[in-house]
Amino acid sequence: MERRLARLLASVSLTPRGEPVSLGGGDIAEVRRLMTDQGAVVIKRDDPARLAGEADGLRALRQAGTRLIVPEVLAEGDGWLVMEALERGHAGGDAARLGEGLRALHADLGDAHGWPRDNACGHTPQPNAPLVDGRAFQRERRLLPLAAACQERGLMDGGLRRRIEAIAHGLEAWLPDAPASLVHGDLWSGNVLFTPEGPAIIDPAVYRHYPEVDLAMLTLFGAPGDAFFEAYWNGRAPADWPRRETLFQLYPLLNHLLLFGGGYRAAVERAVARLEAD
Repeated sequence: MERRLARLLASVSLTPRGEPVSLGGGDIAEVRRLMTDQGAVVIKRDDPARLAGEADGLRALRQAGTRLIVPEVLAEGDGWLVMEALERGHAGGDAARLGEGLRALHADLGDAHGWPRDNACGHTPQPNAPLVDGRAFQRERRLLPLAAACQERGLMDGGLRRRIEAIAHGLEAWLPDAPASLVHGDLWSGNVLFTPEGPAIIDPAVYRHYPEVDLAMLTLFGAPGDAFFEAYWNGRAPADWPRRETLFQLYPLLNHLLLFGGGYRAAVERAVARLEAD
């Protein structure tokens, strides 16, 4: 076992029982499961700043006090993060409880959009310097930086970048400002686990912003189902949800373009065209 990890485990009185076992899905970081004298833990090795941001996010989600299960951070340092291990239950478990829990999470409001520290969404640095107006935050901290980064890497041309900039500068024309909700920030389906105790959320990139950020990410690569939305909206779905869904999918699509290459350019162009047509 790597010496720094052994020291970190010892600092919180965890004694390994055997060697770590790799877990699937580690596109961004190395993730393993380890048995200890106090049960199973999950260990993650990555850039220390990214791990610190993840640990901060996990603590914030736990402190929100919802019915959603969030793994406890047990130790962090030297490029490692040690977390409580969660057991998987029935796939696609209690979607209604997930919706209720996410609604409660989004009821945790702050004074400004953003977060006290920057973090990362995948390998992409995520600037979170707070802004009072949510439209300005979406423009200045999300859409414009990602569009610029994609063009600089040759992943989009100047024409597409200018179209994204026009959308970003036109948000005030249709999107009302809103209180800043605590959001998971990277809530694709792979970051939702259905455990025997209920739905859990993992691998956050937290900040405060429009709650539809999390909903749009959930629908980008999957469909949480009618029971989820009925529980989440509780009869109060916004009339412009389809337009908001497309808007808040644009940032993760740009991030996927930046991280994984030109295969995502067509999806970005489709989202831009839909927003231009509304």
